[in-house]
Amino acid sequence: MTNGEKPQTIRLIDSSQASAARMYDWLLGGTENYEVDRAACRELLKIAPSTQQLARNNRAFLRRVVRFLAAEKKITQFLDHGSGLPTQENVHQVAQGINPNAKVVYVDNDPMVLAHARTHLDDNENTLVIDYDMRRTNDIRNATSRFLDWAKPIAALFVSVLHCLPDADDENDPAALIRNVSAQLAPGSYVVICQLISDDPEVRDGVTRLMDSATGGNWGRVRQPYEVARYFETLEIEDPPGLVDVIDWLPDSPPPPPHMRPTDWVEWGGVGRVCR
Repeated sequence: MTNGEKPQTIRLIDSSQASAARMYDWLLGGTENYEVDRAACRELLKIAPSTQQLARNNRAFLRRVVRFLAAEKKITQFLDHGSGLPTQENVHQVAQGINPNAKVVYVDNDPMVLAHARTHLDDNENTLVIDYDMRRTNDIRNATSRFLDWAKPIAALFVSVLHCLPDADDENDPAALIRNVSAQLAPGSYVVICQLISDDPEVRDGVTRLMDSATGGNWGRVRQPYEVARYFETLEIEDPPGLVDVIDWLPDSPPPPPHMRPTDWVEWGGVGRVCR
């Protein structure tokens, strides 16, 4: 446990089914994955060959957006939903590299993610790791109430995780999740959202079927740009750069020209400000 986190049920790591977090780890060149994850990735690459590059682009976007929020917007509190397995330059490393007092909460319910995060972060008093489904917004707020100051701006991160959530007719819907979190945040807070999108129905349907089967139903849907844009309806979009392929979001170097970009799918989204 970290920083007073309440004891929760210990779940065993299931190595018989692929995990989106472990697949992402493999795509980034990590070693915290099993053959079932690697096999699923190989099948995924057959449908969407640019997947590995997209994973790297997404990780670079995460670093840039945290750096932007910490340095330009002076945000000192970060709530990272679906944080995934630790890799180089995590949110706390980027944010605390700018402000050593920045606080970061990692929210995940993947047993391997939690085990590794706690091992790596146990000696960092400005980080907190909590075991929750990201849709349990009230529980997450309660669990972080003594660690984060909810009366002050917080950056809520939903980076490459909403495609893991299925559509729903209740508060479990991804759009409802964003509305609920945004409503809890203080004015001046930010919400970072990107998810996998495709204009090709064969890619959308093929990836969705593959991932749903490989992960035992722990998957949502590859969506279209207009669907992701709806997540920002209650937010003031940071524009420029607006809602874009993440490779175009305040890039550190010139992005590739159109003829060198993936045509199968991309990570798409941006940053919204809570301004009520």
